[in-house]
Amino acid sequence: MASLRTATPRLKSYFRDNYIPQICEALLCGLLVTCPEDPLKYLEQMIKIIINNGLENLLWDMCIDPSLKPKIRRLSETYLEQLFGLDEQLVTPELMLKACTFYTGRLVKSHFGGWKEVTIPRANQEAILAEKMGRAIAHDNRRCQKLAFIRWFTYVENSKEKIMASLLRLRQMYYLHRQRIVLTKWREIARQKSKRREDELILKHELQLKRWKFKLKSKVAEEKHFSMELSFSDDATLDMEFDITALPQQAILQIFLYLTLKDMIMCSQVCRSWMAMIQQGSLWNAIDFSTAKDITDKRVVSTLQKWRLTVLRLNFRGCLFRTKTLRAVSHCKNLQELNVSDCPSLTDESMRHISEGCPGVLYLNLANTTITNRTMRLLPRYFHNLQNLSLAYCRKFTDKGLQYLNLGNGCHKLIYLDLSGCTQISVQGFRNIANSCTGIMHLTINDMPTLTDNCVKVLVAKCPRISSVVFIGSPHISDCAFKALSSCNLKKIRFEGNKRISDACFKYVDKNYPNMSHIYMVDCKALTDCSLKSLSLLKQLAVLNLTNCVRISDFGLKQFLDGPASLRLRELNLTNCSLLGDTSIIRMSERCPNLHYLNLRNCEHLTDLAIEYMANMLSLISVDLSGTFVSNESMVILSRHRKLRELSLSECPKITDLGIRIYCKTSLNLEHLDVSYCPQLTDDVIKTVAIFCTRITSLNIAGCPKITDGGLEILSAKCHYLHILDISGCILLTDQVLQDLSLGCKQLRILKMRFCRSISGVAAEKMSFQVQYQEYSSENPPAWFGYDSEGNPLAQTHSRTHIRGHSELLAKESFSSDEESSDSKSK
Repeated sequence: MASLRTATPRLKSYFRDNYIPQICEALLCGLLVTCPEDPLKYLEQMIKIIINNGLENLLWDMCIDPSLKPKIRRLSETYLEQLFGLDEQLVTPELMLKACTFYTGRLVKSHFGGWKEVTIPRANQEAILAEKMGRAIAHDNRRCQKLAFIRWFTYVENSKEKIMASLLRLRQMYYLHRQRIVLTKWREIARQKSKRREDELILKHELQLKRWKFKLKSKVAEEKHFSMELSFSDDATLDMEFDITALPQQAILQIFLYLTLKDMIMCSQVCRSWMAMIQQGSLWNAIDFSTAKDITDKRVVSTLQKWRLTVLRLNFRGCLFRTKTLRAVSHCKNLQELNVSDCPSLTDESMRHISEGCPGVLYLNLANTTITNRTMRLLPRYFHNLQNLSLAYCRKFTDKGLQYLNLGNGCHKLIYLDLSGCTQISVQGFRNIANSCTGIMHLTINDMPTLTDNCVKVLVAKCPRISSVVFIGSPHISDCAFKALSSCNLKKIRFEGNKRISDACFKYVDKNYPNMSHIYMVDCKALTDCSLKSLSLLKQLAVLNLTNCVRISDFGLKQFLDGPASLRLRELNLTNCSLLGDTSIIRMSERCPNLHYLNLRNCEHLTDLAIEYMANMLSLISVDLSGTFVSNESMVILSRHRKLRELSLSECPKITDLGIRIYCKTSLNLEHLDVSYCPQLTDDVIKTVAIFCTRITSLNIAGCPKITDGGLEILSAKCHYLHILDISGCILLTDQVLQDLSLGCKQLRILKMRFCRSISGVAAEKMSFQVQYQEYSSENPPAWFGYDSEGNPLAQTHSRTHIRGHSELLAKESFSSDEESSDSKSK
């Protein structure tokens, strides 16, 4: 072993504790000096001597004969420490000599210098001492000054920070105080301005109401005075403040486009100038005979003959004209749209004349007529460009009639087809449709209980361009039909009242229907939260209707809203989804920036927290909270949303007149209000609506027994744009109401007054000539209204099954979602 410098500490400690270097040094020195003949025997003897003497007494020359020991004193304890690497530094004799010389010289110099200073006194000792003392004093002064400056600087900095903090606090307090003063004054001024505005509106309302009452009283006198003036001079002309003929031709045209056929005929009899204005051909492009109930057959024939080259659209829906009158349609050579639905006088012979004279028809509605296979044979022969065809509830044609659609040029350009209620059609009939109408895109099949999955598969096999399907009242349709439609580029689908549709149909909806934009799954109770999770991947989804899907909860709706489908969602209907709560509305306010229509009818778990988040959804224009427990506090919160145009609060027992008043004060753009079946409301609601919501077009106060003639008189005097009114169950209303409505609400089109026992049948019949649609009955309110014939609440609460009538459907027409254009025409 040459060196132990890299050895472990344990090995080095072993060598040092057992004197291994010293033993080796003594043995080697003995061998080198003595040079014995037998080294091994010599080493054995020496080791025994060392053992006997002890390791503590070991010397380096112990193994050397005394006569041979060197005379020079050694400088190191051992020479083998360097060999074994046990010492850090080995001092050689040369280095030792230099070190001793340097140390000795240093000692002599230091001692000599000290002796010199002591023995030889300096001459300027006092000056040097004074200089040192001065330096010491200056140093001490600088040290004290530095310490004092540091303390002073720290104090100044802390004082500055405190002063700045105090100034900032004072400034903040000043600003807060000033803002509080400004806000207080602003609130006071705003309150005064609101009160002044409200007082002005009320004063204006009272003045207008007085003029209205005066106008109502003097109506008969004015009519008599006017008739006397006419009889006094037949040639006399009435002075007019403004002549409509002075307007530009385009402006006159836009004005007359709003008139009905009856109004147009009356205007043509005013004078020659008005007759000339009515003669513009563009005014007669579309003629609607369904609104003119008292027009004669002779007038219809003469009108069609006169404008036969101009008319493009004709509507005979529900008309009771003679068969010969309908034949006059054949004079309109350029006719493109014809609606003869619900016409009992339409026959195959009439359709033969029409088809021969009007080959350019694109839209044809034959719903609920008595046509047979003869008419079906005429369609492909003459209507080569037919695109929209409605055969809803036409049950006298057979499968063979559908086979005729493939004759000749056929109806291959057909895009929309409505076969609702045609229960006589079998699978063979659907096969005939698939063979003849391969280009069909929109298919509507409602009220077909015999419709099966095989019928759908037959249609899909030959009609791959289908993009919209409607299956309402078809309980046998299942997931298989939905799967078969995956081969089409489906965009709109509608199922209603189907219990066989389950979550499986939406499992791969994002892959099979990537362009799906409208989904209506009404009353499909098998759908759960899993369906919503699958629908969340549809990036084009705009309308989702899940009415009566009672198994949907907050968890499923949250999964749907977290997906990309919520970003473009425009309409969401969650009627009767009673498991939903505030959590869904909170998430909806964060993820639905484009939501316009929200229906939460009968979602009973909603609280004021949900209304608060709903008020922050500025994109909303229509909200339905019917059947919920929203209160007046909720209306205060909702009043912050000033862009709502539709609000439904039907069957909300906690809403009072105060809540409606607070909301209407800030909702001047409100156009549709539904407060039906809220028996606690009074005439104050009608007065509030009349004062603040003068733009209202639809009002539903059915089931409000405290409404009187005075409230409706105020409404008639102020709301001249009212189109739809439902006063069913308002038992205190009398014939005076109809007189007020006929005078003030000239644009009223739909009037429902069922269970109004104080309104006579004579007045109702007279009113029916002024509106397009009317419902009337003088019976007592049924028990499910919640009160008796005197307006007293019933002790027993009856379950209300409110059926959505025709008027409610039309009330939503101006703000509904994008339905198929063909569907709207068929209706």
